[in-house]
Amino acid sequence: MEENDVIRSLAALAHAVRLQVYRLLVVAGPSGLTPGAITEQVAVPGATLSFHLKELMNARLITQERDGRHLIYRVAFEHMNDLLGFLTANCCQGEACLDEAVIATACEC
Repeated sequence: MEENDVIRSLAALAHAVRLQVYRLLVVAGPSGLTPGAITEQVAVPGATLSFHLKELMNARLITQERDGRHLIYRVAFEHMNDLLGFLTANCCQGEACLDEAVIATACEC
């Protein structure tokens, strides 16, 4: 993962609403959520949500898919795992410092 991609991703997550939306989509998993379902849980106006979803998409943190008349937003799990890998690369100078339970949480979605 390129450093510019990491910076773009972290900048996108450095906003309370975008972080909340992202975490909500992580919980939803591969099935994703529609903007209506996200709005119900995040309680932001549709135009505001649209702006934040666009920012997350520009950072390649989420994807959008049209399903008939609906848009479905999903976390780009591969990008998420690459970002986490970049942040933890060479952690503790190669020593096993993470709990095995934490290591096992890498998403295989």
